[in-house]
Amino acid sequence: MKNFALIGAAGYIAPRHLKAIQDTNNNLIAALDKFDSVGVMDRYFPNADFFVEFERFDRYIEKLKRNQNINLDYVSICTPNYLHDSHIRMALRRGADAICEKPIVLNPWNIDALAAIEKESEGKINTILQLRLHDAIIALKNNVDLTNKKNKYDIDLTYITSRGKWYDISWKGDEAKSGGIATNIGVHFYDMLSWIFGDVQENVVHLREKNKAAGYLEFENARVRWFLSIDEHDLPKEIKEKQQRTFRSITIDNEELEFSNGFTELHTESYKKILLNKGFGLEEVRSSIEIVHDIRNTGIATSGEKHPFLSK
Repeated sequence: MKNFALIGAAGYIAPRHLKAIQDTNNNLIAALDKFDSVGVMDRYFPNADFFVEFERFDRYIEKLKRNQNINLDYVSICTPNYLHDSHIRMALRRGADAICEKPIVLNPWNIDALAAIEKESEGKINTILQLRLHDAIIALKNNVDLTNKKNKYDIDLTYITSRGKWYDISWKGDEAKSGGIATNIGVHFYDMLSWIFGDVQENVVHLREKNKAAGYLEFENARVRWFLSIDEHDLPKEIKEKQQRTFRSITIDNEELEFSNGFTELHTESYKKILLNKGFGLEEVRSSIEIVHDIRNTGIATSGEKHPFLSK
């Protein structure tokens, strides 16, 4: 049984981490969040100590080690994107491995700095790339690897997940803290695409607004037109008629990739691999972090292969 701490216990994604710690028969000894709406902990670890101040949380971890010889093995990080770097460093300073939600950092140079610190420490940095563990995505990669296709795959990626007015008020609406739309809701798709179709050869941005973005990515083996949005007005008519607020579609050579199901246990599967020292580390995420960084900082193109939704 390993000892865990969790930072960001009040966040949206925290319950999946709490469940993964429980499902893998490990122990949560402490949790931290500046917000105290963490009743979800009663379902998983009601006896874990909880803190709303980082200083007291950090001191408690130190006292456990010094006074009771209780070592921290892992720190699960579910905090806002811009804080990941700092909290990973804290985990390594405490001699623990870090398990960090995506995006692991906002900029490529943050990866280089963390790699240097990781090399000097006893801990390891892991991130959650659950799409790489999805059966449909694994099957797609295996098929691409085995198929000697002469031409590149043509892919359309569309992801619309409606968000209310709260989004702009929260840290997610602040690009300096979240990295913007492409980073916040798209980074796991870019990771999946680079994992399956190879290195990026071209990155073109056609639209970059606060609540939506679109562009064109060319990989070694694929041409990808992508569109991401949190604006409910972008939903297709048939989705609105069903009163659904999310639309996810990936077509590959005009064939739909079905991967709507099978997400519920992927965090637990991620933890199982991490506990076997087979987690995804810093180099695995480098490509997706470079992609989203370039999307944020490149100029807007007026020509090229545009996603069909841009015609709207």
